[in-house]
Amino acid sequence: MLVVYYSSATENTKKFVEKLGFPAQRIPMRKSEPELVVDEPYVLVCPTYGGGASISHQNTRPVPGQVIRFLNNEHNRSLIRAVISGGNSNFGTDFGKAGDVISQKCGVPYVYRYELLGTEEDVRLVRGGLTDNAESLGLVPETAS
Repeated sequence: MLVVYYSSATENTKKFVEKLGFPAQRIPMRKSEPELVVDEPYVLVCPTYGGGASISHQNTRPVPGQVIRFLNNEHNRSLIRAVISGGNSNFGTDFGKAGDVISQKCGVPYVYRYELLGTEEDVRLVRGGLTDNAESLGLVPETAS
């Protein structure tokens, strides 16, 4: 099961993904880095940017630009099967908002939201949930007939 994720320089998302223990690929931080192209179904883990946007209306882009570029590649977008989003509960109704946006735009389930680095309970729930539901989410690679 592949996890594709974006993590900023704080590496909060990277630390969460590493605790999951699944094979993972990181969406590049910089445009100068080679574009990531995936070749199997994956779950996307993404932080939320711009907390408080629904109140301040100052940042209406909760999905990082790097993730938007990755998903603008039709091949990459065709293989997303679920989304998980991190955030800060101080964002109020915008907590994990990136997951809502990606789920709606890509037509995939938003399966979990966690705060900052995630707790051990978050890791346990996500790992178990993805493992138990991999087939129904389409995260199991198809076998050759």
